[in-house]
Amino acid sequence: MKKVMFIYNPTSGRQIIQRRIDNICIQLLNKGYLVSKYATTKKDDAMNRTIQCCKEDWDILLVSGGDGTVNEVAAGIVEGGRKIPVGILASGTVNDFAKFMNLPRQVDEFCEMIFSEKTIDVDLGKCNDLIYVNVSAGGLLTNVAHQASSELKTILGRMAYYIEGIKEIPKQRFIPIRLKFTSKEYSEEEDVLLFLVSNSASIGGFKKFAPSAEVQDGYLDCVIIKKSEIQDIISICLKVLRGEHVNHPNVAYFKTKELSISNMSEKEIDIDIDGEYAGKLPVNFKVIPKAFKIFVL
Repeated sequence: MKKVMFIYNPTSGRQIIQRRIDNICIQLLNKGYLVSKYATTKKDDAMNRTIQCCKEDWDILLVSGGDGTVNEVAAGIVEGGRKIPVGILASGTVNDFAKFMNLPRQVDEFCEMIFSEKTIDVDLGKCNDLIYVNVSAGGLLTNVAHQASSELKTILGRMAYYIEGIKEIPKQRFIPIRLKFTSKEYSEEEDVLLFLVSNSASIGGFKKFAPSAEVQDGYLDCVIIKKSEIQDIISICLKVLRGEHVNHPNVAYFKTKELSISNMSEKEIDIDIDGEYAGKLPVNFKVIPKAFKIFVL
């Protein structure tokens, strides 16, 4: 009899997610699985419960929540030292990683994925001491995700980010920041509007933001949008939809296993990890190859 722990964020997504979780648990019980549920109430709850599960005899972890909750489970797996397979039921505002991996949201399809027991080992990113599954970013509008309240995200979904973005644009005025990038592949000091260090191609709902990214290649993909005039910013934004922005002269794009970014300006620069505040520059990135085992279709 396989033991399944379902870790979920009760505030993530709309109320329909709660019914999906209950229905998934019923199907698992009917198949002979032993199922327990754990609802998070505060930051790090999902990570700490995962670490505990690694020390116990759980066979499968299921997680439902936004990217932040999934990151906590991934961090718990790394810290716990036991690569328990994880099933991800996306229920947050954006869920770029789940969409990139084509993970099911509907009950029957999700359960069939678990029953089939097909898994793959995917890479993780590490930003200083923080683990992440999809993307870390800094610069223009990257504070939007963690400024949108959890209540607004629950009620309005992705629209909450758009509202915060509209509010932030007049404040930021496309002012570049002076940063120093150091890696084996790319070492430059640049005036930058935005940088992203990603594990998957899908970022902020754009499916080809890091068009060559793969979650099993042992690399992180870095996108740097340099200082630009408004007409170039518009051009880059339009090209993002097709993944062609990486060919623009004001965009640097490269793969790396390790990268450090230093702040050469006087302004403090926030770092965002999958929609959550993650401190300020300077920062060191590295890839953790194939550290996270997930169920896939």
